[in-house]
Amino acid sequence: MTLPDTRIDKTFAPAEFEQRLYARWEATGAFRPDRPDAQPYTIIIPPPNVTGSLHIGHALDNTLQDVLIRWHRLNGRDARWVVGTDHPGTATQMGVERQLADSSQGTTRQAMGRAKFLETVWDWNRESSGRITQHLRRLGASCDWAH
Repeated sequence: MTLPDTRIDKTFAPAEFEQRLYARWEATGAFRPDRPDAQPYTIIIPPPNVTGSLHIGHALDNTLQDVLIRWHRLNGRDARWVVGTDHPGTATQMGVERQLADSSQGTTRQAMGRAKFLETVWDWNRESSGRITQHLRRLGASCDWAH
């Protein structure tokens, strides 16, 4: 009998499999609650302000929430981790205003006018929200992305 070659690389290369594994988890509904007869357990992500990218504090906070959600799932609860981004928008507005002042335009929201400024804020919001959810997925967050 010949055994397969089972050599293991000396260094771990997570990029080789993490994205594929996470996509499979999402496709199979691994993070969606599916125990209607079980006691519910829900965490709503305290929304990170849409000011750009997540930082190490967000990574720590979301890791702790992920541990709780996974633990409750493993213990038979109907566990759902609901995603949220930006709540009041104040930090977003300040971030966009700072970006406008620092840009080559060197403008202000007053100089732009309300309609143009709101358009700029919504563009920034879409871009940043997408980046934040992408970062959460890269961290392996077991969120219920359907809600």
